[in-house]
Amino acid sequence: MEGALQSKLTRLIAEGREIASAFELDVRQKKWHSFIAADYNVVLRQLLRLRRPGASFLECGSATGVIAIMADLLGFDACGIEIDADLVAVARRLADKYESAARFALGSFLPTGYEYRDSTGDRRLGTLMQGKSAYPQLGRSLEDFDIVFAYPWEGESALLQDLVKRYAGSDAQLLLYGDPMEVYRGKRQAG
Repeated sequence: MEGALQSKLTRLIAEGREIASAFELDVRQKKWHSFIAADYNVVLRQLLRLRRPGASFLECGSATGVIAIMADLLGFDACGIEIDADLVAVARRLADKYESAARFALGSFLPTGYEYRDSTGDRRLGTLMQGKSAYPQLGRSLEDFDIVFAYPWEGESALLQDLVKRYAGSDAQLLLYGDPMEVYRGKRQAG
């Protein structure tokens, strides 16, 4: 990775951590909110492994947009979907500041009409909030993305895998944040 890009990514990650720390104090300590920042360096290493010319990237639940912006700076055609309007505004300001073309849409990353049922028939979505689907704002559908990233709360991985199996393209990869990061392609876990 070239020096200028590395420097920009380092600044973005540092600012993302500062924003997340302030969010923790200003918002999460006063009321519950689902946004918890990922370890951006861990995600960056995975993005570098998945990087390829022309690949498209979607961050589901993009919060402050740091990960989608990193993906854009690495050459991905990157988008983020977030249901919290304040976080979308932060993401858009951050993208402008770092001269990123990452686009952010306000709404749900669940496609219109999507219904989840786990193996027992349970339809609960965990922390995922329902709302108007954001895909029309992007002019794209889930199947238009090569890599779909999400940071699931415990118990939400199966829902995200189901979503990608049902709506993403056949070659799409689902990248789930965790320790370790998990990459799924189609119906199986990738190597």
